[in-house]
Amino acid sequence: MTTVSIVIPMKNEAGNVADVVSEIAAACDGKTEYEIIVVDDGSTDETAAITRGLRANHPTLRLIQHPQSGGQSAGVHSGVLAAKGRIICTLDGDGQNPPSELPKLFEPLLADQTGRLGLVAGQRVNRQDTASKKLASRFANRLRGWMLNDGTRDTGCGLKGFRRDAFLRLPFFNHMHRYLPALFKRDGWEIALVDVSHRERQAGTSNYSNLQRALVGIYDLIGVAWLIRRRKTATPTEAQMDG
Repeated sequence: MTTVSIVIPMKNEAGNVADVVSEIAAACDGKTEYEIIVVDDGSTDETAAITRGLRANHPTLRLIQHPQSGGQSAGVHSGVLAAKGRIICTLDGDGQNPPSELPKLFEPLLADQTGRLGLVAGQRVNRQDTASKKLASRFANRLRGWMLNDGTRDTGCGLKGFRRDAFLRLPFFNHMHRYLPALFKRDGWEIALVDVSHRERQAGTSNYSNLQRALVGIYDLIGVAWLIRRRKTATPTEAQMDG
């Protein structure tokens, strides 16, 4: 029985998919029953073909394809909808999130006896990115933290683990993957933060520029702040059902 579903949105990551999948298997074999879901987000390279070729050695590997690119949040959402596991882990498809960090995400969720832990969010240390990218991210994180009070210094880290049922009750919108700590807190879930390592991209190029992230981030912040102010007064963890 599948317990953990590992969802990887990918766009034009033909040079990274084989290494990412093999490293996930090395990190998870013997620790939990898992599946790997690669979501090909409208790639124009051989990402999908290479993924299919990996199935011979990785029988739990599944492929979902978007006919056109919908963005990272759409990729995560498609993967979660298709997932068989009650726990979801995500990581970026560019190889910069080391798959060896995955147990830090799913083990606390599997061990939770309270039923209140909804999200385990990675926070990158020694980030291996360009100076401009790190500077833009630092500014965005400070502004987001001030507006949303979500308690994390690095919400853009792709390494996250969460309850599938809790995620599917969140409001869906583009770029929501960057606001999961705030959204889970909004719905009354506890969140845990763990430090994770980071490394340089091994192949390919980034699909998004700092300017693109900044422009959409302004609208996203305003929208998420509105959602938090309009949150329900009764949370899923507090509600009780009789019969």
